[in-house]
Amino acid sequence: MKRFIIRLLYVVLGQMLFGLGVSMTIMANVGYAPWEVFHAGLGNVMGLTIGVVSIIAGAVILIIVTALGEKIGLGTILGMTLTGVFIDLTLYIGFIPLAEEFYIGVIMLIGGLFVISLGTYFYIKSAFGAGPRDNLMVVMTRKTKLPVGLCRGAVEALATLIGWLLGGMVGYGTIISAVAVGFCIQITFRILRFDPTAIKHENLAETFKLLVRNDKRS
Repeated sequence: MKRFIIRLLYVVLGQMLFGLGVSMTIMANVGYAPWEVFHAGLGNVMGLTIGVVSIIAGAVILIIVTALGEKIGLGTILGMTLTGVFIDLTLYIGFIPLAEEFYIGVIMLIGGLFVISLGTYFYIKSAFGAGPRDNLMVVMTRKTKLPVGLCRGAVEALATLIGWLLGGMVGYGTIISAVAVGFCIQITFRILRFDPTAIKHENLAETFKLLVRNDKRS
C-alpha cells in the first residue's frame, strides 16, 4: 500500500508539472503547442477554459480508444482530469508573466517543454497507464500499421489545423513545440537515467486486483 501511495503521488506531481509546463508554453506568447491550439480554439467556440476543454477532449478520446480495444489505467483517468485542473489553476493564479519579447517567449517555451518532460517522467514512472492522447497514437499505430512517429504527427497536425480554424493561436512556438518536445523528453530521461520502455503499465483491472490483494493481507 505504501508503494501504491508513492506511485499515486508520482501521478499527481507529474500532472502538476505537466500543467505548469503547458501554462508556461501558453504564456510564452509565441504560439501554442499543437494540442493547446486545439483546446484554445474549441474553448473560444464553447466559451470554456483551456483546462476544461482539455478534460472534455481527453474524455472523448478515452471513449474512442476504449471502444477500439485499448486498455486504460488509473493514470489515464487521473491524467485526463488533473492536467486540465492544474492548467486552469496555474493560469488563474497568474504567477507566470506573459512574455512581451519574442526571444524571452522562446526561452519560456523551451523551459515549459522541459517542465512538461519532467512531469512526463513522474507520470510514466507511476506505471499506471498512458494518457488518452498517447493511447490514441497507440491505437492509430496498431490499426494503420504506420510508424508511431507518423501517427503522432498526423494527430497533432489535425489538432493544430482544427484549433487554428476555431481561433487557436498558431505561431513559431507551435512549430518549435512540435519539433523540440521529443528532444526535451529525451534529454530529461537521459539526465535522470530513466528508461520508459522498462516500465510495465497496469490497467484498471490489474490495479483493482492489487488493491484487493493488499486489503486482504491487511
